[in-house]
Amino acid sequence: MVKLIHTLADHGDDVSCCAFSSTLLATCSLDKTIRLYSLSDFAELPHSPLKFHTYAVHCCSFSPSGHVLASCSTDGTTVLWSAHSGHTLTVLEQPGGSPVRVCCFSPDSTYLASGAADGSVVLWNAHSYKLYRCGSVKDSSLVACAFSPDGGLLVTGSSGGDLTVWDDRMRCLHSEKAHDLGITCCSFSSQPLSGGEHGLQLYRLASCGQDCEIKLWVVSFTRVLGFELKYRSTLSGHCAPVLACAFSHDGQMLASGSVDKSVIIYDIGTQSVLHTLTQHTRYVTTCAFAPNTLLLATGSMDKTVNIWQFDLETPCQAGSVSDQLKHFIEDWSEEDVSKWLRAQGLEDLVDIFRTNNIDGKELLHLTKESLAGDMKIESLGLRSKVLRSIDELRTRMESLSSGIPDEFICPITRELMKDPVIASDGYSYEREAMESWIHKKKRTSPMTNLALPSLVLTPNRTLKMAINRWLETHQK
Repeated sequence: MVKLIHTLADHGDDVSCCAFSSTLLATCSLDKTIRLYSLSDFAELPHSPLKFHTYAVHCCSFSPSGHVLASCSTDGTTVLWSAHSGHTLTVLEQPGGSPVRVCCFSPDSTYLASGAADGSVVLWNAHSYKLYRCGSVKDSSLVACAFSPDGGLLVTGSSGGDLTVWDDRMRCLHSEKAHDLGITCCSFSSQPLSGGEHGLQLYRLASCGQDCEIKLWVVSFTRVLGFELKYRSTLSGHCAPVLACAFSHDGQMLASGSVDKSVIIYDIGTQSVLHTLTQHTRYVTTCAFAPNTLLLATGSMDKTVNIWQFDLETPCQAGSVSDQLKHFIEDWSEEDVSKWLRAQGLEDLVDIFRTNNIDGKELLHLTKESLAGDMKIESLGLRSKVLRSIDELRTRMESLSSGIPDEFICPITRELMKDPVIASDGYSYEREAMESWIHKKKRTSPMTNLALPSLVLTPNRTLKMAINRWLETHQK
């Protein structure tokens, strides 16, 4: 399972990119700034935001050590910063002064690549800050770049739709039309594929584009046998151009963000959809996994960055999660229940629950009668909130035991949605249930109990497509 744990809303314009180090999250925006946050509490660092660029910042990237941050901009520069002090280390000017769209470090921190709107790609020495090699693609902008995990190859993607592969001396090894309407992003899995022999290195590469598709490739390379790029498969799910893709650190998952405002998480092993996230209200422009923790950051034209946390269970363990979760909750101590109450905003009830010796097993069997009669909780609002929170625990167990992804279940009916809609509280519901809720309960949110800013219900077509795909797969 995956849950939204934090939303950053400090940028004044579209968020264009986000990147993790082992301790920090960097975000950049069309508002010309880069912002830095601590992963311990997502507090913005004292020296943030970083300001130098005179136009929109399109990309940011940490060096593998995390000590240096690179950012690039429409102003034609790539700036290197000290991540820990915010000081400018150097300013690299793209030859010709063309807007720089993308930048990334090599795995050993030796080089920094920068790609520009005029099709130029530059390899900079990241220690001396000197230009090392140059290349270019014809009649297109450079919009994506990624180093292979061993650092021996650089792959670039262009607005014309070509994937181009370069060696470490910027010699073009291969160029291939990958996406008819243009590439938007490419990403290597850091984990090599098994099966390499005689020094053969095999790596998985993902690319996405304006054609609404995500393509998976296998890249092989040896000094003797040379280079080969093989197309493997296409991941479907988005109904609009896909703007970003990124592998998890262990290579088991791939996240993608789209013009359809959704983020889709794929299981690379089965190539099935694990999660569809629909919290953003405008195009999703960027996504990135943290290197050492199960965190995902997604950025959008809605000016926000959402931080998502994954459960420790791997996709292949999903079938046993229900029983594990039930036993886990039943084993809660009274102190565990107290922590859960505080997390739900019910800290005022901690003493009452302790007095009544409510542990995990008792918690799952509480009713409105026992809350009012045995525990003497007089407030109807508090009783209702406790029961809603307990129902959410039960619903999660029920949905897991039935194999239905939690995000496919209506929070009101606890059933698989057929016609999902997004309400103004940002949550998705079954249309008929939400319309009935509004009619009976007036302007309150079923999830937050706060007033709804609007009664407009917007069809969640992306979620409906994901549910239909899930139904087709499981009916087979």
